[in-house]
Amino acid sequence: MKKELKSYFSTPLAWVLIVVFLLLSQGFAFLFGGLLERQDASLAAFFLYVPWIFMVFSPAVGMRLWSEEHRLGTMELLMTMPISPWQAIAGKFLAAATIVFVSLALTFPAWMTINWLGDPDNGTVFSGYIAAFFVGVTFLAVTGVISALTRSMVVSFIVALFICLGMIMSGWPIVVSAIDGWVPGVGQSLAQLSVLTHYNELTKGIVVSSDIIFFLSVIGFCLYLTAVILKTKRA
Repeated sequence: MKKELKSYFSTPLAWVLIVVFLLLSQGFAFLFGGLLERQDASLAAFFLYVPWIFMVFSPAVGMRLWSEEHRLGTMELLMTMPISPWQAIAGKFLAAATIVFVSLALTFPAWMTINWLGDPDNGTVFSGYIAAFFVGVTFLAVTGVISALTRSMVVSFIVALFICLGMIMSGWPIVVSAIDGWVPGVGQSLAQLSVLTHYNELTKGIVVSSDIIFFLSVIGFCLYLTAVILKTKRA
């Protein structure tokens, strides 16, 4: 994890990604979401756009996790170090997750603004941040799987982006209604597999164990799949 964090911050990559995330998230919230014009003191305008931003941000952060090792030919060296494959996977994932955490933490001025202007429900705001973090790291885990399959960071980014888009769109009300119009009940079933469905519940301050389990299950499955892919490549 320490090695990965050094590689992120020793180049402009992490700094550029964090700045872009802050500009997009605050720009959408204040300019398009009307954060200051709303009559309620909440960060709903901010959380509305976060999954769509993470759809691009997380693949950009995670595209190099394993692709760079393949490209530089250092995968064999990494796997001969006195660490288990699971430790390598966890270290890389946690380093990338730290970038997501730092990016979200640096949006605190928006939280301070609504507290200065009104009296928000900070419990709901905290729940929203947890939901946003889960979405970000879930997309990271998905990107890690794709990154383990290819040596091209561009391919990893593009494929992961489309998968993340599908994980959002399958829970979008318009898409759900359209699918249910063709095949009744299928749209609602697909919506349960969407990050948007579980994310929206958490941003409302409704903390249900099934939503937390969903995110943890997807992350766990993706990390396991990454381990299987790396093992297969070593064989």
